[in-house]
Amino acid sequence: MLFNISYTSLNFLFFVLAAMLVYFLFPVKKYRWTILLAASLFFYAVAGYKFAAFILFTSLSTYAIALWIDNISKRSKSTLKANKTEWDREKKKSYKNRVKVQKRLVMTLALLLNFGILAFLKYYNFFSGSLNSLLGVFGIDFSAPTLNLFLPLGISFYTFQSMGYIVDVYREKTPAQKNPLKLLLFVSFFPQIVQGPISIYDQLAHQLYEPHDFDFTRFKHGMELILWGFFKKLVIADRAVIAINTVVPEYGTYSGTTLTFIILLYAVQLYADFSGGIDISRGVAQIFGIDMIDNFKRPYFSKSINEYWRRWHISLGAWLKNYLFYPVAMSNVFLTASKKMKATRFGKTAAGSHISKVLPTSVASLIVFLVVGVWHGASWKYVAFGLWNGLIIMLSILLQPVFDKIADKLHINRQSAPYTLFQIFRTLLVVLVGYVFDVAPSFSYGIKTIGMFFTSQNFSRGWAEISSLGLGKKDYVVLLIGSLIILTASIIQERRPETNIRTLLDTKPFALRFLLLYAGIMAVIIFGIYGSGYNAADFVYMQF
Repeated sequence: MLFNISYTSLNFLFFVLAAMLVYFLFPVKKYRWTILLAASLFFYAVAGYKFAAFILFTSLSTYAIALWIDNISKRSKSTLKANKTEWDREKKKSYKNRVKVQKRLVMTLALLLNFGILAFLKYYNFFSGSLNSLLGVFGIDFSAPTLNLFLPLGISFYTFQSMGYIVDVYREKTPAQKNPLKLLLFVSFFPQIVQGPISIYDQLAHQLYEPHDFDFTRFKHGMELILWGFFKKLVIADRAVIAINTVVPEYGTYSGTTLTFIILLYAVQLYADFSGGIDISRGVAQIFGIDMIDNFKRPYFSKSINEYWRRWHISLGAWLKNYLFYPVAMSNVFLTASKKMKATRFGKTAAGSHISKVLPTSVASLIVFLVVGVWHGASWKYVAFGLWNGLIIMLSILLQPVFDKIADKLHINRQSAPYTLFQIFRTLLVVLVGYVFDVAPSFSYGIKTIGMFFTSQNFSRGWAEISSLGLGKKDYVVLLIGSLIILTASIIQERRPETNIRTLLDTKPFALRFLLLYAGIMAVIIFGIYGSGYNAADFVYMQF
């Protein structure tokens, strides 16, 4: 990095304000999008100039292949129109199938090229190490070389976003973008390049290309969202990560009590870090008149693990749902297997009928979460993380009638507040078990940690260890108060989902609004973790 331009730096704020001034003062409104492109290229050049070739290759290959697919579609429609009367139904059907195969091959080329680069850079050393270990078990002396690889800034996010666009062009959901610079802007838009959200072309692109006039309300709301993100990141996440980073290098030496505390602290740190970064991204975009999709909807209030993943990293979930889950669940293989099972004697029973009906959905969910696990990192612990979530969701789908019968027999009111709280608590426990594999240095340590929750609780030792993790009592008080502030805001939004707190603030007296904003700014300045000699922690999801 040439100089510090991270999202939580003053340099970044000055950069955003400078880009905003140039954008809104640019006299030719039609070409204001070029200012966003220039700002995005400058940001990427400063933050990761060594890796610029990768994002340029993705943009150019996506542009060219999307045009290729689009041209195939247009030519086929023209051919069908020209031969409308000459060709019979079978010939038309045969031609359409050939065109579909051709388009699918071209789309596959784009997917192989771009996901291939991502997979090689991110997973080569993991698979080569695993292969060496596996062959060693059988006494085979083979050593695949380990390479000194790197991950370009934002490669997972811009690759997923670009390939989603390719699939949409293939499905004829959106026409191919004719201007390569406009497509480059969609791929590289600087507020989202570090950690998303992963945008859909139809939702974001037109907003990037349309000229926007300065709107003070949008500017104010954007700055408030940036401040909220700074509070989450600098006051809470970067403080909590000090304790977490103290434990991880000596992970095996701590008691089960301390590790339990660290997992709970990680739940706070991860949410504050990731959602705080997204708040900054969305706030910056809003200043320019652009609305990016929300990536979080109070995930820790979820009543099931399935609901949790609909509320957490929403853009990734939507991408996987549209481009992986549905193609797998609706594939001929799964639909045929479901029909065959339904036709068996077992399939005619109540249990068999349900299982055959939900089999494609449940297995597709497991596959999706295996991908989620691998996406999070090149390690067996992340595979375990994906499997844990996928198996829980798969079993919950398959066993839903059993759970319903148990609830009926126990006369449980599933709409009652106590049962809702039980569901939230149960889901949180499942989530926390998954977090173990995030925090633990390896898969084996993750399994050991889960056992230690039940066998190694020592509160006196744990208290002593927690007191020596680099945080003082004042730090823990700040973390507690900060977490309660986030909880309060979340409860307000959960009770009134249509409520936008920034809009709600606009209805309050000026004195109260000024006091709250002043308190927020002072909280970041006084309690934020930053300053000389301190390097702000990278956003967690940058590594993914």
